[in-house]
Amino acid sequence: MTESRKEIYTYTAPWPIFGLAWSHRTNPNAKFRLACGSFMEEYSNKVQIVKKKESDPSGQFYDPNPNANPFFVSCEFDHPYPCTKILWSPATEGKDLMATTGDYLRLWDITDDGKGTGHDSAKQLSLLDNNKNSEYCAPLTSFDWNETDPSIIGTSSIDTTCTIWDVNTCQARTQLIAHDAEVFDIAFARGKDVFASCGADGSVRMFDLRSLEHSTIIYESPVHDAKKSTRRLTPLIRLGWNKQDPNYLATFSSDKSFVVILDIRVPSMPVAELKGHTSAVNAVSWAPHSSSHICTCGDDSKALIWDLQTLPRPVEEPILAYDAKSEINNMIWSAAQPDWISIAFQNKLQILRV
Repeated sequence: MTESRKEIYTYTAPWPIFGLAWSHRTNPNAKFRLACGSFMEEYSNKVQIVKKKESDPSGQFYDPNPNANPFFVSCEFDHPYPCTKILWSPATEGKDLMATTGDYLRLWDITDDGKGTGHDSAKQLSLLDNNKNSEYCAPLTSFDWNETDPSIIGTSSIDTTCTIWDVNTCQARTQLIAHDAEVFDIAFARGKDVFASCGADGSVRMFDLRSLEHSTIIYESPVHDAKKSTRRLTPLIRLGWNKQDPNYLATFSSDKSFVVILDIRVPSMPVAELKGHTSAVNAVSWAPHSSSHICTCGDDSKALIWDLQTLPRPVEEPILAYDAKSEINNMIWSAAQPDWISIAFQNKLQILRV
């Protein structure tokens, strides 16, 4: 992941980017297709679908003019408030669906315009709202799409709940109080039944859809305040489940510069701490094709890739590093194109070959 390899391509949006997602589907006209969401402090925001231009009829990935914009916008649509997360459906057949969270969970149908131009149209299929007893919605902080069973989506909310949705019926299967404070993230393990969540109470908790009466606290982030002689927990804002080995989770705190790696077989004690950043971490993404590689990014403008195969021995340094031009707000590893990572900083979306 170095500048010298020249395999870095940049799209410049008309607004700051936060939401970021790779499509799970590939075809000769759009092997590299991503969605990005604006982050503007106003009600009206945007989502764009951008595609990498294919310059070679054989489908080889190259750009004869590196100074030209290598992307084109295939679709743009309005979104109320900034997206807290965007994901494409992991299903590779049937309707090409996308989901977004913000004030509500929304499902979108993305359809090729059929004119051979590579452009798409977006239609909102449904708005999923489980706030039956109030005219106000509790903002959704994040969500995850179950890759084993694409009919399942789980959302997390500031009202301490997680909701499991049925995509086919657009109804809530169940809603549970997951934490003692705001829930900031949710992620499914490999397989359809187990998921984890993290939140403002400083804990990572694990749930099983087959038995939601119980949960397991996998980790808490204790911080001792010596001045007040009190024990408070630092909020955990994101978590990611290893795509190949469901024993491992990654999480990080809102104001810390390191990522904690957890082994659910050994609760409470981190199996590793990745300390390569010098400022707050903003995102983690496990490699979709490897059980031992993970990428982290943060306010120090760095994206770092780590090799964890030496665990439980300490992991001292990343194996690859990339310096962006500004703080990296978000990052995701492509499942369909596992040699590629996308990052978002300022109004830039970059894809990097690793």
